[in-house]
Amino acid sequence: MATASISAPAAATKSATRPANRVGTKSRRGFAAMSPETQRRIASEGGKASHASGRGHRFSAEEARDAGRKGGLVSRRGKTSPSATK
Repeated sequence: MATASISAPAAATKSATRPANRVGTKSRRGFAAMSPETQRRIASEGGKASHASGRGHRFSAEEARDAGRKGGLVSRRGKTSPSATK
């Protein structure tokens, strides 16, 4: 009977370390595990390579204005502006 009491805590300890029981925690792997400076440097290299190969896109002022307007309309989804309610 003494062996049963020893194995129960051991089983509880073992199950507590299993990944399935770590609710809400994730291991940081790949890009997420890198420092923000390293992430920024790698992303910058990708952008430079894209533009160097001729596949990069640079917004004109008009394109940027239209994109901002469309984003603003979508984010509000029909809500009126505060000045319209006065």
